[in-house]
Amino acid sequence: MKKNPLALTIALLLIIVFGAWLFCGQVRKSTVVVITTFGKPTRTKTEPGLYWRLPPPIEWAYTFDQRIQNFEDKMDETLTSDSYTLVVMVYVGWQINDPKVFFPNFANGSIAEAEKALEGLVRSAKKQVIGKHPLADFVSTDQKQLKFEAIEREILEIIQKQVNDKGYGISMQYLGIKKLELPESVTQEVFKRMTSDRQRLISGIQSEGEAEASKIRSAADSKSAAMLAQADSEATRIRGLAQAKAAESFAIFQQNPELANFLLNLNAMEASLKDRATLIFDNHTQPYNLFQGFSTNVSNQKKAE
Repeated sequence: MKKNPLALTIALLLIIVFGAWLFCGQVRKSTVVVITTFGKPTRTKTEPGLYWRLPPPIEWAYTFDQRIQNFEDKMDETLTSDSYTLVVMVYVGWQINDPKVFFPNFANGSIAEAEKALEGLVRSAKKQVIGKHPLADFVSTDQKQLKFEAIEREILEIIQKQVNDKGYGISMQYLGIKKLELPESVTQEVFKRMTSDRQRLISGIQSEGEAEASKIRSAADSKSAAMLAQADSEATRIRGLAQAKAAESFAIFQQNPELANFLLNLNAMEASLKDRATLIFDNHTQPYNLFQGFSTNVSNQKKAE
């Protein structure tokens, strides 16, 4: 009886495929494989590609995702240090950092089982940290008073310590507050406190403005006083020079009083006639008495003609 070559080829291929399934496996990118021998983790494969193993039930291979996993906890009511109720939800990012330790802790390395355990740790750490902080660290009109980043960091550090102590083979990557709500009973109190804080802030700004204005006014008064003192000093100096010059002129005028009087009248008349003008005056009033001699000389000149 002749054997069918096609049937032999198919049978051979099936044997090869079955043998490959029994004796080798594949590590895909961003995954890690834990190989157990009689149910106990013995080695891990992290590099992408094929690997060899003994067939089940001697060795089994379990594949885990090495990417960051994330989940959100439930909204829980938590008391602050000053006895206000907050309703808080956080989100968490975690990653398997030791598959051989992670595998036996959670039913064949179940991600869902791991997140159930983490959810309890997150809830406990959240209540512990929030209970140490007053409401003003979460809700405030002053941006500098809010401490969200510090609170998130505190919660994350507590959870990481707990998973390390329990030997979960997990690394916590991040944690953040997703939702923050206030019960209606607390809302009115918060509004009152925010109004009070805002009024206190306004009063502080006004006080600072008044203090700055007072400082500016004081500086301006000091500068004004200094300028006036300097002006008085300069005026005194100029008056002294003027008096000295006047004394010199007076000494000269004393030698010829008539000439001095004539020059003073002449200067006064020059000042009054500086612009084009028509004058009506009494020639007995200084300095116009200078015209008395001028009018007599003009009359005598006309009589002589």
